Amino acid sequence: MNSETRLWLIRHAPVDGPRGVIHAPDAPADLGDAAAFAALRVRLPERGFAVCSPARRTSETAARLGLAAIEDDAFREQDFGDWTGRRHSELEAELGAAYGAFWHAPATNRPPGGESFADQIERARAGLARLPADDVVLVVHSGTIRALLAIALELAPELALRFVIDPLSLTRIDRLQGAWRVVAVNQR
Repeated sequence: MNSETRLWLIRHAPVDGPRGVIHAPDAPADLGDAAAFAALRVRLPERGFAVCSPARRTSETAARLGLAAIEDDAFREQDFGDWTGRRHSELEAELGAAYGAFWHAPATNRPPGGESFADQIERARAGLARLPADDVVLVVHSGTIRALLAIALELAPELALRFVIDPLSLTRIDRLQGAWRVVAVNQR
């Protein structure tokens, strides 16, 4: 019996909306880059268990890749609570030093009504425990991929936030029996 899980982590396509916004789950994906989708699709396994977060942009990206992904709330983006749907510049102007203080320790601070990145890591850890062995394709968010890298590499949350995860990039990690292997990060 194979106990290895090969995780194919895909960050969703860019949001089809304004920049500088903490996007809500219903923000759509920009699915227009046919070449990027085709290049990514050929790198994915022929068969595999596909999962996406409940966000519209992840389900649209998965569908564009030809994946019949099931939604799993464990893999959603960090919940920014009351800040969701707002522009960073507006929050900075409104909250001043309090907004800046959040970003001095973003791994452990919680926005009003939201969760910390450390909370997101624990949520993702619970989701990982439910995934089957073999190939699993996760179409998720940059924060989710950073959370999974934190788990695989046993990183403190603030260190995992250093990873750059671009839209439509592929990160590959393997869950082995009692260990992890990082194959690639942020490949385009």
